[in-house]
Amino acid sequence: MFETLSPWTYIDDTVRGAILAAEKIDDGTAVNLGTMERTRVLDAVDQIVGYMGHEPETELRPEFPTGPYNRVADNSPAKRLPGWEPKVNFHDGLRRTIDWYTSAKNPGAVGSTLARILIER
Repeated sequence: MFETLSPWTYIDDTVRGAILAAEKIDDGTAVNLGTMERTRVLDAVDQIVGYMGHEPETELRPEFPTGPYNRVADNSPAKRLPGWEPKVNFHDGLRRTIDWYTSAKNPGAVGSTLARILIER
């Protein structure tokens, strides 16, 4: 069994970890496939908009319920059991994801729904 508590783990690392866990863990031991990088959501937003060349106005809404400001998954069991560790750090993974997304999507279609998508819960 594996679980990824960190939304910041690059997909290639997650898939590689899941395969290793399936191959090497036979007793149901859970492992976290996280990067151990503590990244705040606001910092992720800043990196995304900066890389995309946007300067939106960020409005914090403290009156709304919030989740954790950041998450860090202890990946030491994953390193011990299947011999896994992440190869892609948050910053590089974010850039790779943005590059893929912008090359695979129609910018006009994304732009027309972006505001709605960003505020939906």
